[in-house]
Amino acid sequence: MKRVYLGEFEEIVLLVVAVLDGVAYGVNITHEILEQTQRSVRLNQVHASLQRLEEKGMIVSKMSNPTPERGGRRKRIFTITAYGSNTLKDIQQVRASLWNAVPPTLKSAHA
Repeated sequence: MKRVYLGEFEEIVLLVVAVLDGVAYGVNITHEILEQTQRSVRLNQVHASLQRLEEKGMIVSKMSNPTPERGGRRKRIFTITAYGSNTLKDIQQVRASLWNAVPPTLKSAHA
């Protein structure tokens, strides 16, 4: 299978969808990114990344049942696919390999 490359933000969004495991939707993905990275992010950025990830087959979405706290509105819930999970594992392996290749003097300087 051809290797797919993700931008940093897409990778973060994909990781957060995996972390939220079945309860990932736009607003809580946005909040989780802010909490985990202290990075300012807008909902439209998250939605654009979610759309790209779904087009690539790394996530799938479905509409939830209406909820009383949203005035009966439904949420689009995102879940990671096997392909998305494998992509994250590949990315993790590449990063680990590169970190292992960094000379010890540089590792201690950045620790």
